[in-house]
Parts: sequence; C-alpha cells; structure tokens
Amino acid sequence: MHWGHVKSKDLVNWEHLPIALAPSEDYDVDGCFSGSAFEKDGKMYLMYTGNKWTGPNGDTDLLQVQCLAVSEDGIHFDKLPDNPVIAKTPEGDIHPFHFRDPKVWKKDQYYYCVLGSRTNDEEGQILLYRSENLIDWEFVSVAAKGENNFSFMWECPDIFEIDGHDVLVMSPQGVKPVGDMYQNLHQAGYVVGNLDYQTGKLEHGEFEMLDYGFDFYAPQTTTDDQGRRIMMAWMAMWESEMPEQEFGWAGAMTIPRQLFLEEGKLISRPIPEMTLLREREVSHQNVELNGHLELPEVNGTQLELELTFDLKAASTVGLNLLTSEDQQEKTVLQYDRAASVFSFDREQSGAGPKGIRKAPVKDQEQLHLRIFVDHSSIEVFVNDGEKVLTGRVYPKASSKGISFFSDQPCQLSVTKWEMKKSI
Repeated sequence: MHWGHVKSKDLVNWEHLPIALAPSEDYDVDGCFSGSAFEKDGKMYLMYTGNKWTGPNGDTDLLQVQCLAVSEDGIHFDKLPDNPVIAKTPEGDIHPFHFRDPKVWKKDQYYYCVLGSRTNDEEGQILLYRSENLIDWEFVSVAAKGENNFSFMWECPDIFEIDGHDVLVMSPQGVKPVGDMYQNLHQAGYVVGNLDYQTGKLEHGEFEMLDYGFDFYAPQTTTDDQGRRIMMAWMAMWESEMPEQEFGWAGAMTIPRQLFLEEGKLISRPIPEMTLLREREVSHQNVELNGHLELPEVNGTQLELELTFDLKAASTVGLNLLTSEDQQEKTVLQYDRAASVFSFDREQSGAGPKGIRKAPVKDQEQLHLRIFVDHSSIEVFVNDGEKVLTGRVYPKASSKGISFFSDQPCQLSVTKWEMKKSI
C-alpha cells in the first residue's frame, strides 16, 4: 500500500503529484497504511501505520507500528530516523497486533493521536495518545469501546469538535445486520459526545451511520481556511469484487462533503464549490408525473441532478439512472412514503456487486434529491443531507438513460447539469 497524492485550491479541481509514501523500510515493508497529515513549524508531517507481515496468519502474523514522515515542500517526504515513534501497543486489554490508522490534531500544548484497535476478545476500540514533540508519545487511555459485540475492530478513527461537541468518526468492522441497517460488510459512522482530555475518555451517545449506501468507508475530515469541517471517504468496500480491480484500480474517493451538527446528528452536504463543475444546464419545472416519464435532454453518465417531487397523493416516487435502451439495465432510486424509506437498488445495474440499501427518511410533502453521477459512482443526498447513500455501479457505457416514475399523480421539477472533469 502506497500513499497517492493530489492537490487542489478549491477541492473540486485536482492535480496529481508524485507518490507521497511507499514501503521502503523494514518497519513498513508490507505497506504504508492509513494515517493523517498536519502542519508543524511550516513543514508538512504525515503520520501513518507501517505494516509488516511475519507469517501466513493475517490475524496474528503481523507487526503494525506508527511512523512519521516530513516534507519541506509538501511534495517530497522523508521518513524520520526515529521511526517507529509508537512501536508497540500499551499493556491491558488491547490486541497486540491490530493497531493502526493514526489521526493527529493539536490542542493547547499537546499533539493528540487516536488509533484504531480491538480488545483481546475482539471488540473494537479507540486508543488516545499525546505528545509535545511528535516523537515521544504517551498513551492516555482507551477513549471509546464497542459494547454488546459491536464490531471486532474499529478502523480509521477521527475526533474533532463541532458546535461545542466532540465527534468520533470511525469505521467498525463486523457489525451484525439489524433489519435494514448495517447491511454492508463493514460500516462507517460516528458518535457525538465530550472528550475529557485529562482522563482520555469520550462520553458519547449512540452510533449513527454517516452514509446508508453500499460503498462508503474510512471517512476522514479536515478544516479549511473558512473553518468548515469537510469530509471525504473511500468509495469502495473491503472484500468486494469490483470490476475495476481487474485493471489495477482500488476504488475512488467521494466528493467533499461539509459537515453540520443539527439536532445532535451530523448532516453532510456537498461543498458549495461543487457547482464550479456544472455546465450545460437543462431544466424542467413543475412537470406532471403519473406513471413513467422521460424528459428531453435529461440523460448522461457524468452529471448532477437536482429534483423535487411534490408528492401530493403519490406514495411511491423515484427515478431510474444509467438505463439501457431496453430497460434491462438500470439503477433504481425510490422513495416509499408509507414506509418512510428511501432505497438504492443496484440489482440491475450491470456488472459488479448487487443489492439494495435502505435509509429511513422523514415523511414530508416534498422529496428533494441532489444526485452526483460519475460513470461508475452515484452519490445521493436526500432532503438536504438528512440521509446520504453512496454506491458504485458498472453499467455498459451505452446505458445513459434517465426516467422518472410515480404510482399516483405528483409534480416534478428537475435540473440537470453535465459535470466537467475534475482531475
């Protein structure tokens, strides 16, 4: 595993840079795993997990350590001679081998770091460290831990403050499905609470999902010069057989999403800069919809859609994306008003994994959707970010159709933009 590197001035137009990190030392010979970037004294630092396999057993035959690399120009990185700066797990009920994904931030005189971990009995947990100089790290505490067998490992943690509350974002592995929830192999979500920096304990509420779709994992956040909290995630899922893997690809990244805390829950919305990619607008306002409908020039494979369904008597509304001419290939987005459920159905989406994902949505007189389609990716923001569903689909290149449907008369407004390339 390497660290790819891109840069942007606006978070939507990106430029490739040379690889930032690659395995080169005994302590990271089998991978430079996840971590985080931060600035100190005008230099850019990367803290990452060095991975080394010591045998054939993927659960016990590994050594994971935490390492630093530094750059004067933000492009070329040198690994510190002090590496690894955290060479082993602390004592206690902490698995000695699974110990990864450092996220670093500064508060007062200390740098803090959270790491994904598990107990010896395979329950996920988060470890909190602190340091004054980035080299000498002190273990503070287990900040948070899963209960009632809530996953066997917590990966890619991130802690940040928003509106006076501390939010822990993490990716728990192995959560068992409950109804329509937790249907993916691994999840991504958060808890809201307050972190006591003296004891290292996070008092928090219930786990909430960040995205209800198929392919959203390992989200991480940062702040920009406007103070906005911005999140991106890996648009893939471990142990899923994606057609792109045959060609050497390992997923994609979501669009940047700005986070807001509303009524105790995180809401994510596309950053406003996404409008910079718009071109060639097509709009149809207040169209009567009853049954199945196609609209002129509303089609394509690289686009943004804004839709409003004025539901009236309709109890089921939705749209088909990336549809073939014979209608045999399509991705279905549907709202069932009676059940208050929005669904993302890729059973007929073409190649790749199948399935249906569902999100609970409040019943309102209108349903608003903002959708980003980029050939093999679909990101759906329901009712201004109340719920978000993300998924990868692999239709034929010729499947460009879009159609709308309802079970009873309703009114539909649609605006479509083609999207420019961003990289």
